[in-house]
Amino acid sequence: MNLSILGAGESGVGTALLARKYGHDVFVSDQGAIKEGYKRELESNGIPYEEQQHSWDRISRADEVMKSPGIPDRAPIVKQLVGKGIPVISEIEFAGRYTTAKLIGITGSNGKTTTTRLAHHLLVTAGIEAGMAGNVGKSFARSLSEERLYPYYVLELSSFQLDGIRAFRPDIAMLLNITPDHLDRYEYEMQLYIRSKFRIAMNQQPEDVFLYNADDENIGGYMKTHPLRPRLEPIGSGMIDGQVLHMGDSAFDLRESRLRGRHNCMNALFALSAARLWGAGDEALQQGLNTFVPVAHRMELVAEIDGVEYINDSKATNVDAVFYALEAMARPVVWIAGGQDKGNDYGPLLGLVKDKVRALICLGADNRKLAGAFAGMADTITEARSAEEAVEQAARLARPGDAVLLSPACASFDLFKNYEDRGEQFKQAVLSRVKPE
Repeated sequence: MNLSILGAGESGVGTALLARKYGHDVFVSDQGAIKEGYKRELESNGIPYEEQQHSWDRISRADEVMKSPGIPDRAPIVKQLVGKGIPVISEIEFAGRYTTAKLIGITGSNGKTTTTRLAHHLLVTAGIEAGMAGNVGKSFARSLSEERLYPYYVLELSSFQLDGIRAFRPDIAMLLNITPDHLDRYEYEMQLYIRSKFRIAMNQQPEDVFLYNADDENIGGYMKTHPLRPRLEPIGSGMIDGQVLHMGDSAFDLRESRLRGRHNCMNALFALSAARLWGAGDEALQQGLNTFVPVAHRMELVAEIDGVEYINDSKATNVDAVFYALEAMARPVVWIAGGQDKGNDYGPLLGLVKDKVRALICLGADNRKLAGAFAGMADTITEARSAEEAVEQAARLARPGDAVLLSPACASFDLFKNYEDRGEQFKQAVLSRVKPE
């Protein structure tokens, strides 16, 4: 098969390596500059590539094209390919053809990374050989191109990855929640985004399992009018009693774990449910909960300086994630938010901001919408153009007993490379203020 690949990031290069492993003719094209590490991989494997352009004549020779998730369907090159009748798929779809492993697929607007990492940790703690891939760490295609193959995989899947699937079918699918996110990619139509998330179950059969959030109105509303084939397993807040989770005759205690907040109780219920379906015992699962280390950039305590806690929640790139962060705060908050707005409706945050936020620091290139939404809600609203400037302002505004919370509700691409870069710059700025002993 002749395969063209658009985008030379983790998904694109992973796909190229897997395609080469199975003897396909591969060509990689990136409209921008390719990172040196990825270039070296392509060159050492004899995979032809181009950067800073898309050569139509070369790309359009393909029998099939893999499009990286960051490239929207409305991109001119994608429209041209579709118009010519050339199939355009995602890396997840391509990779799924080259494994007979059992798969857990996890999607949702919030909590995907934590739930993916937790499910994987629970399985491994229970002695089950499982790999982890997708939107967290390695691409699935790269994982399957390597020597070590697993009988089980836990995959974090974004809506962008799901948009490009055709036959991909997880044995266990999870839909954690659906709240407005990435609406700029879905014509600002919530129904299009909801439909995208439900693609995770579109190829499932009655012998497969679909775990879903029974409390989520968007999920419930869609399921009323769109019957699904797999076995349905609802996960709901009725299974939560404080920090104790109830599943049938079993109970799991989170008080010894590092998982905090109602949202993490739900994440744990999903991960536990999947691990139990694959045979993990209760004792091993409790041990897994107790030893799990949460993901960086999600409610991560960086330091306490002069009685003020500094918390990095840079991964909170939408309104719902910020809602959970603010809800979990027991101290008065100096809130750092902002970035590239994704069609956000800040309405759900108004009550929490009024009750908990003393000052808002808008960290973005264009802060008009954010500042306007919360005018009159916080005593002070200021602007910053760098993480260092934001932390400097926060240190000035915060009082002993307060918390400085970076929880942006927006994408990072206006001032930073990604949410990790934003979080790391925030942490660096905070730690530079720690006085030596």
